[in-house]
Parts: sequence; structure tokens; C-alpha cells
Amino acid sequence: MLKLVVCIKQVPMVSELPWDPKTGNLQRDLAEGMMNPACRSALDAALRIKEAVGGEITAITMGPPMAEEVLREAIALGADRGVLLTDRKMAGADTSVTSHVLARAIEKNCPGFDLVLCGLATSDSETAQVGPQLAEELDIPGVTYVDELEIRDRTVRMQRIADYFLETLEMDLPGLVTVMAGRHAPRYVPLGGLQAAFAEADIVSLDAAAIGIDPERIGAKGSATKILNVFSPTEGKENIVLTGAPKRIVEQLFERFDDRIGSALGRDLKTDKRSS
Repeated sequence: MLKLVVCIKQVPMVSELPWDPKTGNLQRDLAEGMMNPACRSALDAALRIKEAVGGEITAITMGPPMAEEVLREAIALGADRGVLLTDRKMAGADTSVTSHVLARAIEKNCPGFDLVLCGLATSDSETAQVGPQLAEELDIPGVTYVDELEIRDRTVRMQRIADYFLETLEMDLPGLVTVMAGRHAPRYVPLGGLQAAFAEADIVSLDAAAIGIDPERIGAKGSATKILNVFSPTEGKENIVLTGAPKRIVEQLFERFDDRIGSALGRDLKTDKRSS
């Protein structure tokens, strides 16, 4: 039976991104969370494989205790078990440290895994680095930007668009893929899945000690990436209100913006005015 591992992440709702101005870290406990959209696509890809050829799906996430919510959601959708990596010492990890922790947890809790699936990127950082780095940490081949995949025997056959070319690739298992949203639209949670998620959910919670990771290699302390500054973009546009009769408004419009309008039309409006 195929052993599938899906790495998922709880991210803040798009409308709620509270930052700690001192550390530059997201204050995840202050925002309502959701499963990262790209991770839902990776989960859907795993569910399609399970439906086609069978298999067992383990969903794994690293985050605060509240991240258990996305594991229950994954189980409700069809995953078989969940692994929550939660420890205050893990907070502030960059992508390299995150990949290191995930790799050690997968090796410990999913021995003999066949395929690891990750979303292409997360909505709260958009680095797209964890997937490839995780493949390196696990010492397995990895393919990114996968749009379609299927497994035949011990080989995964994939398609992706790269530099405007359609590529068809094959990879022996075990391996790792990062999944595009394209063909893997998120599915709805069935009522039976809700019951399984809250009544029968198999979720294991592990801290750094349980995984057996050196405390010096985790969290902000072990991260090489340092955030120097965090700021929210501000709107710099100026609103101008033109008043008066329609004829007067048109005159004001050309008086103020004739250069820009002419540039857009590819004509010199001032010359047109003089010639007319």
C-alpha cells in the first residue's frame, strides 16, 4: 500500500496579517487561520491517488496548537492520520529550518514513505522553497510546479508547464512533488468526513524533544534568515474631483492631464488643438 505524506500549513486569513514589529514574525495566534490554498491542492492530488490506486495519507503540519484545526480538516477530506509538530522553540523558523524539522518528523513517523506532496507556496510568505529544501533534507528526488500526476507501479508520471513548454516527467519512488492549483480544485468536506475528523481523528502531537532535534537547529535561533524590517504598503494615489458642467469638466480634464491622455492615445493633443 502506498504511503503518502502531505505537508500542509495553517496560514492567517488573507485579510488578517498581524506582524510583530520587533521580530518581523507573524502573530499567528491573533488571526483566524485557514489551510493554505496551495496545500489544499496538494491534499487533493493525494486524495486522487488514493482513490485511483489506494494508499494511506498522513497530513503533517508545523505550527502552534491551533494548527490542529487544519489536520482535522485534512482528515475530514479523506486523510487517514495527522501529525502536529508544535513547540515554542520552533517559532520563527525560516524555510531551511522548517524543512529540516519536517524531514526529521517524516522519517520518524512515516518510515517507508513513498511520495511527499507539498503545495507550491504559502500565502503568508510565497517563497516556494520548503518543497525543494525538504527533498534535499530527505535525500530524495523532487519535482516542482506539477500540474497533473499519476502513479504506475513504483513510478510517478507528471506534467507541468515550464518556460511555456509542456513537460512530461517520470520519477521513481520515493520522491517529492510540489503541486500547482490548476487541476486540483479544493473539494467540499462531506458530512461523514466531519464525523471522522472530530470523533475518530488519529492525530499525534510532537515537540522538538519527541522528534529528537537539536534545540540549536530549530526556531529563530537555528535560522540563517534574519528579518531586518517589516512594513505594510501604503496607498500613495491622490484623488482629484472635477466639478462643474460637463463641458467644463472635460476642459479641466484636458488642462490637467492632456500629456498623459495624449501619451495613451499616441497623439499630441496640444498640437491637435492648435491645428483645429
